[in-house]
Amino acid sequence: MAFRIYTKTGDKGETALFGGRRVPKSNLRVDAYGTVDELNSFIGLLRDSLENQHVREILALTQHRLFTLGAHLASDPAKHPPTPDLLPEDIQLLENEMDTMDGQLPPLKHFILPGGHPTVSICHVCRTVCRRAERLTVALTQSGEPVDDLALQYLNRLSDYFFMLARFLAKELGAEEVVWKTR
Repeated sequence: MAFRIYTKTGDKGETALFGGRRVPKSNLRVDAYGTVDELNSFIGLLRDSLENQHVREILALTQHRLFTLGAHLASDPAKHPPTPDLLPEDIQLLENEMDTMDGQLPPLKHFILPGGHPTVSICHVCRTVCRRAERLTVALTQSGEPVDDLALQYLNRLSDYFFMLARFLAKELGAEEVVWKTR
């Protein structure tokens, strides 16, 4: 028998965590890993819009890290969840990338608005979805659910990375940063 994508087991608003426990699809854990999956999809869109091979490679690595982070979040903590495939070096990589980009950019003197180029806008979408994933993961820990500390650190640093990447790509693409102006 061929594998089918539909199981019909979620038709009443429940899903199974890795480990078998069924929870409502509105469960905070499901919301957290669903948002990580959403972020991963937007990163794929961003990666597909780029010609910069180095950035494409960093984004591909990021997608792999997020997939395993999502698996960690999708696991029933009572069944010994797998630790996310994250190492301190993954966070250091993001920090190094940001430092390199920052060294090539003018100092930030104003708040900037998302926009200026479609690719830059996708970076900002990634940044904001990443922040939401981070907030949901923090809420999950505050509710008493265990989450690996590196997962929170990674999401925090990754959202910063997307902000810096948006600025870097705006410069690389010759797009003007949209400065926020009050009335």
